[in-house]
Amino acid sequence: MDLIKHVESAQMKENAEGFSIGDTVRVHFKIVEGKNERVQIFEGTVIAKNNGGLRRSFTVRKLSFNIGVEKVFPLHSPRLERVELVQAGRIRRAKLYYLRDRVGKATKVRQLITKKSTKKS
Repeated sequence: MDLIKHVESAQMKENAEGFSIGDTVRVHFKIVEGKNERVQIFEGTVIAKNNGGLRRSFTVRKLSFNIGVEKVFPLHSPRLERVELVQAGRIRRAKLYYLRDRVGKATKVRQLITKKSTKKS
């Protein structure tokens, strides 16, 4: 096994990939302010994912006071506490960069509705 892959495999998180592009997620991220540490929550739509082993990252976009804010989070960072799935989205693209030009209700992504099987015994 390659030495770099061996070191990276020890730092990778288990079950970190519970969302996809187009989903609305709530990201809990540790912020260090001097000696204090706190958890800040950033909620928005996942518009992109970049794959690269340990360097895997994802971009989340939200509107804050009618201004678009995007943040790139490294997936296997020790400062990333957890990623909660709020709502699954139904998309047909790999990157949702077109949402940058949209305003208001046009920025919404269709919701993925899963059908539950109803078997009669």
